[in-house]
Amino acid sequence: MNRPQRPYSPRGRAEEPYKINELIRVPKVRVVGENVEQGVYDTKQALAMAKAQQLDLVEISPNADPPVCKITDYSKFKYEQKKKQKELKAKAQKVVVKEIRFGPNTDEHDFEFKLKHAINFLKEGAKVRAYVHFVGRTIVFKERGEILLLKFAQALEEHAKVDELPKLEGKRMILMLSPKPVSQKK
Repeated sequence: MNRPQRPYSPRGRAEEPYKINELIRVPKVRVVGENVEQGVYDTKQALAMAKAQQLDLVEISPNADPPVCKITDYSKFKYEQKKKQKELKAKAQKVVVKEIRFGPNTDEHDFEFKLKHAINFLKEGAKVRAYVHFVGRTIVFKERGEILLLKFAQALEEHAKVDELPKLEGKRMILMLSPKPVSQKK
C-alpha cells in the first residue's frame, strides 16, 4: 500500500497533486483521518501510524502550519477527489449565448421582432450577443450600426445589463448583454 509518489513518470504524465508517505519532508504534521487520534505528530511517527494500518499518509493541506496530512488509502482518496470535482463541474451553471443578427439598415418592425426574441432569451437566463453584420460597402454605415446596437441595449435596459459596449471586430459590430439578476428587475 505504501507507494512513494513519483514527481515525473516515464510516460510523461503530469505531476501528482498530493505528496504521500516518504515524499512529505517536513519535521511535524497535523494528522487527521478515521481510527486515528488527531493531533500534531513527528512525520516519522505519523508514517509509522499509517504503515501500522496499512494505509498511506497523504498531505492534504501543505500551506497550513504544520501541514495537514490524512491517513487513508491513496487510490481511494484520489478517486473521492475526482468524484468531488466531477460533482462541482456538474453543478456549475453552463452559460448559453444566443446571437441576434442585424444589418445596418434594419427597419423598425424587424427590430421589434428581434427585441422580443432577446427578451425571451434573457428570461431563460441566456446571454445575448447582438451584432450588426456589414456586408460589402455597408461598412461605411458604422455609425448606423452603433446607434442600432445602443438603441437595442436601451430597449433591454430593464431585462439585461451590458457586458461589452458595441465594438467593431472585422465586419461585425458586437454588443454583449447578460440577464439581470431577479432582484434587480423592476
